[in-house]
Amino acid sequence: MTEADRILVGVDGSRGSRAALRWALRYADRAGGEITALIASGIPAMIDIAMPMPGEGAAEHAAAVLRQVVAETRASADDGRHVRRLVVEDHGAPALLAEAASADLLVVGHRGRGGFAGALLGSVAQHCVRHAPCPVVVVRDALSS
Repeated sequence: MTEADRILVGVDGSRGSRAALRWALRYADRAGGEITALIASGIPAMIDIAMPMPGEGAAEHAAAVLRQVVAETRASADDGRHVRRLVVEDHGAPALLAEAASADLLVVGHRGRGGFAGALLGSVAQHCVRHAPCPVVVVRDALSS
């Protein structure tokens, strides 16, 4: 990667997304590049039925979660690298895929949900792997394995 490469990381506050951000920070430290951490403020879709978007305050809440996750993860990684924060008022997978159109790498966490819950809720990581216009790295949180 070069200094101009763009690394997009999906963040939702989960341990998996924190692990993805830690991975991206380490990768960017070694390979270079700019990191954008994206959080979606839409309610996840269930079984192809889009849920209504949350009311007022959802974007502000998402921005606060994103600020906290980025700050805590950078501090725990002892990394002073700038991380651009982006709040998108959409569902997770569509928001990540739209932004990935201008990214060189997409990094997402894996929550470890499987079986019926995984089938019912769908998987943002799986959807991104199948449809992203750039390479995708799925990071497992060591504690959820």
